[in-house]
Amino acid sequence: MTTAVRHVLIVALGPAMGLQNAVARRLGVPDPTTTVLTLTGLAADSGPAGGAAPRPGRRILSVLAMFLAALGGAVLLRYTDVTLVLGVIAVLLAGVFLAVRRHSSSDAAWTRPPSG
Repeated sequence: MTTAVRHVLIVALGPAMGLQNAVARRLGVPDPTTTVLTLTGLAADSGPAGGAAPRPGRRILSVLAMFLAALGGAVLLRYTDVTLVLGVIAVLLAGVFLAVRRHSSSDAAWTRPPSG
């Protein structure tokens, strides 16, 4: 991969990541906003830091999911072509979009915003 292609990917994916975080904040997703915020919240709210440690399991799973996704992407990039990696990402993104679309009209308890 040439330097120019790398720079184009950085420029294209940077705003996409920012948009993803903005949408998560706007929708009120409780924990998995960004890696930095999730890790900071986990540390700041921990018992040794004097916090109440709300939902540590969900936060740890969020960080673990982000780590495994990054590891999977790195392995794919190492052993395959960037086109395949972007194709896998597109398929996963389409699946997530369809799942969110399906559940956005659901009235199940876990899909409603928290009251409070």
